[in-house]
Amino acid sequence: MGSTTDHWDPARPVAEQLGLTPASEVARASLNRAKAAARARGFRPGQPGRRHPVADQRSGAGRDGRDPALLGDTLSRLAAERGWRTELSVGSVVGRWREVVGDQVADHCTPETFEDGVLVVRTDSTTWATNLRLLGPTLLSRLAEEVGPDVVVEVQVLGPSGPSWKRGQRRVPGRGPRDTYG
Repeated sequence: MGSTTDHWDPARPVAEQLGLTPASEVARASLNRAKAAARARGFRPGQPGRRHPVADQRSGAGRDGRDPALLGDTLSRLAAERGWRTELSVGSVVGRWREVVGDQVADHCTPETFEDGVLVVRTDSTTWATNLRLLGPTLLSRLAEEVGPDVVVEVQVLGPSGPSWKRGQRRVPGRGPRDTYG
């Protein structure tokens, strides 16, 4: 081992047999390093009234701005600060359209836009457009439950869009194909 003798002597301390620094010297050196570091930071060891408070105090038992926060709470606060609540709530309804209006209605109509309190919904047939116009007050009350009152003020229902005769590679100004139908 670290000793000049080849055998182990149980009567001698282990640290001495291994050639280690005695514990009292290690402790004294550590204490001297701690005192020197305290002096460098402006503390005067041994003088109780001369200590300077630590500038960057850590968080204690009370809540402060550095405590961890839940992600949902942080996002809600951000949405409120930026004025995004209305858009986010309407966006969540558009994302959950099938849950809000039911499977039967969702199979035949989809929300298109939301601006200035007006939700525009497009249907796949004129029958469903008429049906959804009749269900307008019920749909508005359901949307008020989901996003809050006075967020969606009006539901505008559009029927299916027909083919456009106004665009194309070859087009002639005028009434278009309707002038040949009789």
